[in-house]
Amino acid sequence: MCHYCGCRDIPLIKEFIAEHEAVTDLGGDAVRALDAGDRPRAAALAAEMAARLRAHWSGEEAGLFRVMAENEEYAAYVAALVREHRELDAFLTALDLDDPAQRTAFVHAVDELHDHIAKEEDGLFPASLTELTGDQWDRAMAAWSEVHGRPVGRVDTGLLEP
Repeated sequence: MCHYCGCRDIPLIKEFIAEHEAVTDLGGDAVRALDAGDRPRAAALAAEMAARLRAHWSGEEAGLFRVMAENEEYAAYVAALVREHRELDAFLTALDLDDPAQRTAFVHAVDELHDHIAKEEDGLFPASLTELTGDQWDRAMAAWSEVHGRPVGRVDTGLLEP
């Protein structure tokens, strides 16, 4: 991701980036588990990655993607990103790491996920800085918060509030 536009300082974008890092870490760990011959661990990591991606996609699509797509200029770009979400979701849903071809396809999918994330972090996120109104940011953050059950920027530690 670029470091010059300032979008990394926006709380909602920080959340998305943290989610991206978490899922790519899980994907990388799953690939390393496959390389080590530990298919059960790889399968567990891939399942966790899929679950986190589904929550992440829900927050993106209900919020930032929806408001960015209100601008005709970004509608096709957003639609392509959503299509990539659906394709990866279908792949992960049917994933069988006991099948050698599926193991190879999974490694490729993890690589493609990095390309997908770059389209968001280097394309859509910086564009959101100049395109969105305050109301649109509010709607995007509210949608993310609804999906995640907490306000944007408030880390869920699992601890009870004092």
